[in-house]
Amino acid sequence: MRPVEAVRQHPSAVLLIGQLAAILLWPFLQGSTAGRVGLGVLQLLLVFTAVAAVRRTPALNWIAVLFGVPAMVFAVWEAVSPGADWVVLVSATLHVPFYLFVSYALLRYLFHDDEVTRDELFATAAAFTVVAWAFAYLYAAVQVVWPGSYGDDQSWFNLLFLSFTTMTSVGLSDIVPVLPHARSVTMIEQTAGVFYVALVVARLVALARPRRDERQAPPSD
Repeated sequence: MRPVEAVRQHPSAVLLIGQLAAILLWPFLQGSTAGRVGLGVLQLLLVFTAVAAVRRTPALNWIAVLFGVPAMVFAVWEAVSPGADWVVLVSATLHVPFYLFVSYALLRYLFHDDEVTRDELFATAAAFTVVAWAFAYLYAAVQVVWPGSYGDDQSWFNLLFLSFTTMTSVGLSDIVPVLPHARSVTMIEQTAGVFYVALVVARLVALARPRRDERQAPPSD
């Protein structure tokens, strides 16, 4: 299978791999202006890939484009001007609904039929990371509106780390919400993480049960 064809057939896998690659590359690139620009371009590509993934779902494509295009612009702008609070706030205002809609679209993709394809499995994992990304931007907005929400002023990567540790409920983060508004948002993400796992497990069990019943059914005469 050619790479271009593979991307077209499995955009959810590309989105998942891109986000995991961004996590690994972030520490190497965030220390310089050129690196931040590179991160902005990488964010732009991730947003574009997310829109491509949504196009394979039953969701409304124009909503993804409506939020995705300006989110691309502010992803680069935020990387170039990380200290501008209003840029961070506007970027979060665009990214949060965009990523939440993408996660909703990916879940609809998983639930739209009675067969789990390989790309739908990738979509399941990608949706999880997309929700974590959305809450990281939400944490960034909370930090701008209520300074000191997480103690010292945290970088976006640190907030992403907090989001993943909260979403997975592993409790490893040394970054904690301090102010009430920050704690409220964190509790919402904790609930979303538990609900997501329960929802996906219930879906996969429901799909596996009819197949098991078919195998156990006695042969007809």
